[in-house]
Amino acid sequence: MQLTPAQKRFFHEEGYVKIPGAVPRVMVDSALHAINHSLGYEGMNKDALNTMRAQTYCREITQTDVMTGLFNDTPAFSAMESLLGEGNVGRAGGAQIALRFPGELWQTPGPPGGHLDGLGSGTNGIEKGVYNRGFTALAVVLLSPLAEPFSGNFTVWPKSHTFFENYFKEHGHEMLGDGMPRVELPEEAVHLTGDPGDLVIAHHALVHSAAPNASHSIRYAAIFRARHKDVSEHGVDGYLNIWREFPGVREVVDTA
Repeated sequence: MQLTPAQKRFFHEEGYVKIPGAVPRVMVDSALHAINHSLGYEGMNKDALNTMRAQTYCREITQTDVMTGLFNDTPAFSAMESLLGEGNVGRAGGAQIALRFPGELWQTPGPPGGHLDGLGSGTNGIEKGVYNRGFTALAVVLLSPLAEPFSGNFTVWPKSHTFFENYFKEHGHEMLGDGMPRVELPEEAVHLTGDPGDLVIAHHALVHSAAPNASHSIRYAAIFRARHKDVSEHGVDGYLNIWREFPGVREVVDTA
């Protein structure tokens, strides 16, 4: 799957793009089967819930073909290549199984709080005070329908990627060691809706989160962190040149 010039320009401007129906429904259903089997037969340790929310649920199946195939063996992979360049994208070794359970009944949801990945919290596998940039773009595969906001939606703050590129050029990115900067972002949060099999690709510098879930259903998604082959070499300097690893975007924007 090759993204159109219009999709690439949208990604450049907004920091994300949604691609309907990128993942076949039969593969979505197999992934849901595996997740629900894990929840029912392996269960969840209540004391580990904070860690699972920050890292992954159902850890024993994250590296199975039924999960990694959602990215490696579908148009999701070629869609990512169309942004990062053919031959530049590594295959996913594992999926983050991202579930959002309903909040308490009648609870009024508050606004979501956004973040950048790679900032140490202590529960996300990175120590507090440490930050890194270990990927180039997120690939979020919706596994359940999202018709309304405040349903655990993958949530983005449009244009925050270019905002932070300019911000870090002026102030430095070392402040990320103290956590997420408290700044006013250029646009309000967007709760993305969609259907099972829809794909969202988001820039690594785009502020994002999961919305509170005020619905009656679990929000199911699989998240992959796509790496350009040079991501380790570029490291945190990628915060200062956010299009360095996106030749497929540059070729459209530079010729527009």
